[in-house]
Amino acid sequence: MRGNDYAELRAFAAIAEHGSFVRAAAHLGLSPSALSQTIRSLEERLGLRLLNRTTRSVAPSEAGARLLSRLRPALADLDAAVADVRSLRDTPAGLLRINASKIAAIQRIAPLLGPFHQRYPDIVVDLVTDDRLVDIVAGRFDAGVRLGEMLDKDMVSLRLGGEIEMMVVAAPAYLQRHGTPTEPRTLREHRCINFRWPTDGSLYHWEFERGTEKLEAAVDGPLIVGEPEVAERAALDGVGIAYLFDCHVREHLAAGRLVRLMADWTPAFPGFYLYYPSRRQLPAPLRAFVEFVRERQAAQPR
Repeated sequence: MRGNDYAELRAFAAIAEHGSFVRAAAHLGLSPSALSQTIRSLEERLGLRLLNRTTRSVAPSEAGARLLSRLRPALADLDAAVADVRSLRDTPAGLLRINASKIAAIQRIAPLLGPFHQRYPDIVVDLVTDDRLVDIVAGRFDAGVRLGEMLDKDMVSLRLGGEIEMMVVAAPAYLQRHGTPTEPRTLREHRCINFRWPTDGSLYHWEFERGTEKLEAAVDGPLIVGEPEVAERAALDGVGIAYLFDCHVREHLAAGRLVRLMADWTPAFPGFYLYYPSRRQLPAPLRAFVEFVRERQAAQPR
């Protein structure tokens, strides 16, 4: 790589990311005219137009898009390498962006934030909650938190907490009026509270497992929700039967406000995982967080 190659490629990536010469120039600390000349030199040297320009927008050409797809991970590796060297001198610092589902953020990440901040006060955690399945690379996140069954195989994953359970529950008043279902197949005779997936709007089919037998139940009832807290409230009020994570219902079960049904059909399963792209060099904030999580996991009794 020639002396100015890195600067030219970095400039091209910044323009593609910001969609504007002016915003990219401000980000790089250059004047728009100097940045324009840098890109012109790169295009002339390659003999290809990398950016399509109009009076209102800038977007990569076909050749530019192909270059950008290879360039982004390479620049990320270079940035991580520099951050890794700096971390040997300084306390880890910088921005750590994590994408997590709402329940994972509340149940798994939130309890870690206080102790993590005490150890690494110079790391800023940007925690974005989103119940959709998000491409963390395209979204420029350092890591994500999802159930293990939802992870892509090319991701590095680290278990975050213990097993979890889904529980079928109903209020005693509902069971007195409508009876008690004893197996998943009898749910069609009951009023159930449906959950709508935020990804595509489809309804969740309740999943069950007992021994080697697995089945799904498409339930029906008077209510469809997108937030588990709403289903929790409706179940307490006797609207119908709900299927919820254990963290939503354990206190209600202990107090007798809800009754668990078909426990033999809902065994515990591996819960949430922290996951991130495989890289030779992790950014210092992410590496610090991964090591912190591993320490916490090792300290927990099995």
